[in-house]
Amino acid sequence: MCTAGAQPRGTHRAGAADSGGGDVFFVSPGTVRIFVVFSLDSVLKINYITYVISYPFTLHFSHAILGIVMNQTVFVSNRLTVSVQKGAEGLKLVPSVGGLATGLSSVSTGDRPPLWVGWSGVAQEDLPEEEHQLIREQLQRDHNAIEVPLSQEEMDLFYSGFCNDTIWPLFHYFPTFTEYVSKTWKAYQEINQRFFDVLADVMEDDATVWVHDYQLMLLPGLIKKKFPHAQVGFFLHIPFPSFEMFRLLPSREAILEGLLGADLIGFHTYDYARHFLSSVRRLLGFDHSMGIIRTRNRAVKVDVFPMGIDWNRFLSAGELPAVKEVRSMIDLRYAGQKLILSVDRLDYSKGIPTRIRAFRRLLEEYPEYVGTATLLIIVSPSRESVPRYMELKREVDELVSDINGRLSTLNWVPIHYQYQTASFEELSALYRRADVLLVTPLRDGMNLIAKEYLAARTDEQGVLVLSETAGVARELSEAILVNPSDLDGIADAINTALKQAREEQTHNMKAMRNRLQRLTVQYWAQEFLDKLAEMKQLQAEHRAKPMDDEAIAHLSRRWKASKSALLLLDYDGTLMRFRSKPHQAEPDEELHALITDLNQLSGVQVVISSGRDRSNLQEWFPNDSLALGAGHGAWIRDPGKEWQAATVQVPVWKEMVTPIMERMVDRTPGSFLEEKDFSLAWHYRNSEPELANVRLAELRETLISLTNNLELSVLDGNRVLEVKPANIHKGRVVHHFAEQGPWDLIIAIGDDATDEYMFAALPEGSVSIKVGVGATDALYSIDGVEEVHRLLRKLAGSA
Repeated sequence: MCTAGAQPRGTHRAGAADSGGGDVFFVSPGTVRIFVVFSLDSVLKINYITYVISYPFTLHFSHAILGIVMNQTVFVSNRLTVSVQKGAEGLKLVPSVGGLATGLSSVSTGDRPPLWVGWSGVAQEDLPEEEHQLIREQLQRDHNAIEVPLSQEEMDLFYSGFCNDTIWPLFHYFPTFTEYVSKTWKAYQEINQRFFDVLADVMEDDATVWVHDYQLMLLPGLIKKKFPHAQVGFFLHIPFPSFEMFRLLPSREAILEGLLGADLIGFHTYDYARHFLSSVRRLLGFDHSMGIIRTRNRAVKVDVFPMGIDWNRFLSAGELPAVKEVRSMIDLRYAGQKLILSVDRLDYSKGIPTRIRAFRRLLEEYPEYVGTATLLIIVSPSRESVPRYMELKREVDELVSDINGRLSTLNWVPIHYQYQTASFEELSALYRRADVLLVTPLRDGMNLIAKEYLAARTDEQGVLVLSETAGVARELSEAILVNPSDLDGIADAINTALKQAREEQTHNMKAMRNRLQRLTVQYWAQEFLDKLAEMKQLQAEHRAKPMDDEAIAHLSRRWKASKSALLLLDYDGTLMRFRSKPHQAEPDEELHALITDLNQLSGVQVVISSGRDRSNLQEWFPNDSLALGAGHGAWIRDPGKEWQAATVQVPVWKEMVTPIMERMVDRTPGSFLEEKDFSLAWHYRNSEPELANVRLAELRETLISLTNNLELSVLDGNRVLEVKPANIHKGRVVHHFAEQGPWDLIIAIGDDATDEYMFAALPEGSVSIKVGVGATDALYSIDGVEEVHRLLRKLAGSA
């Protein structure tokens, strides 16, 4: 890492450099120190270059001069950002003009253009194979894109079925609309696998892959399993529901496991991220801190990235001749009218019927708008063959007809209704003319219509009436926020908007526009990829070396060559998985046999060092030839001898601490207090996670304050908070048995913070192995209990 002060900071990920190359910096006059550290692997491939600059000067960093090859970048989405059109001249591929396509096309990927993977939008049976082949060739040649072939039946089950009949309604809080069909879930799994199979054929081992949206939530897990060194990002473009809603999904665990294959998971808002973290903790049991989830073998970052728009496109659209022409027609048509604009896709989540009823209520409660205000509703057709959408359209049609039939005059129609998609030119002109933009979805992941309206208003006039349940509402507090189900509230908000003074409009518009013009879709895309690169670097910096096949083979050779070896093993989370009730974690016959085999090897001494009480260990491991350490080092049993207690005072402090911890048990259902010889442990594994976290912070703060001058330590374990004498820790066990050497090899394996004392006490040349993820002083890391058993079986068989 190179450091030259504070912000701003950037990170470049680079690949193989020509020999003899070097960085070229051109610095303007001034005194600046730059320290550059290159992380190199065995083939001199540059992995990371980080620079931090705080002094005003010009820095030119040239990949071309260095000859550096950037890592491959791959974007994966359900649909490619081009559409296939067939006309008289044959097949034609037309690039999409939209937020995602614009944002991702703008990111910096060095000299290598990003690769796109997705469906072309044309079912396999819709065209002969030779035309599909032409599409594939043109996609790859002209757009650097790879098609995922799908049939119409597959799309019906995967997209129309699971995606739109299960995920979409549930994630938008419409559980009664949600259908759970095993056949569509199976199709979802198969299509995610299909996407992976296509991707795996073209991606490199260390590629950066960004997966988009709810159609591909299993894909990150598939990628990470096959390509562990790839940087995998995922962004969800729709809301993530609360745990109470998400738990209704039968495939909930599989969905979460798939998403956790990503190194970085992005959401539009903090609420969505919070709901996701809560579901992960409650359903999978993985805790998080500062948005980082500690899974069994990796750290996953969850963060918020509010998506923006192509600001300059809407900002400058008013100067286009086509937009000026449409604007002239609109001005003529709505001369003397207050224009209220509504633009949406036909969907039950958009709240269109409620919006229409609210406008009717406005006319009833504020009759001065009869004949002087017009609501223009533009609805883009969507899923017209689906009964629920057909019913929704019928409801909208009838509402508009009823209001217009009852209230229209010869010179005025209250609602103008357009059931077709508006062009960019039409929208740009309407945004500039509308006095009020009415955006009142019942649920919406973000809603970019509101941002487009603000970008178009270069005159800093107009008012935005916005649903408080739209994701964009978190960014636009100056808008008039409404409850989308409150007819009277929406009607009153429209009235307030129509009467808002020009000075207040300018003040609010200026604040919102100044904020959003920086947070463009280009900024959104680049920020996400920058955070993904930072996360990968953070993982590399804070994680021990993986105990892979090569490392296991190397350790096995050292083990076999050693005449004497000391093997220190934690129990819970290392030799045995955690159980909801501690007494259920009794070792099985297979584990007993494995430990016995190891301990009977010539010159080998196995020590099980645990935080459990000595009675537990004595009952479970009665074999006198096995060494034990209990209570984090409070008790030690040498082979063939009696237990020895640590030289500590009688724990009179328990009388003071016990009532405090017992009260916390009473206030936290599912928790319990365990009293050991020299410590007290509050277990909260079975408690409701949100409540337990609140109680944990409260108890920790109370205990630290109380024990500050008592030579006690408050120790965070795995779903347990323990109070014990400060001089009791697993380091005592290490010192005790290490002194009985000399040992040719010492190995220590543990999974949580209590084992860091064991790692820190090891003599030089020892091998320390951390189970799972997290900051550690261990030399190596290993994925979980199963992998620990695999390693121990290897050692038992290689001696």
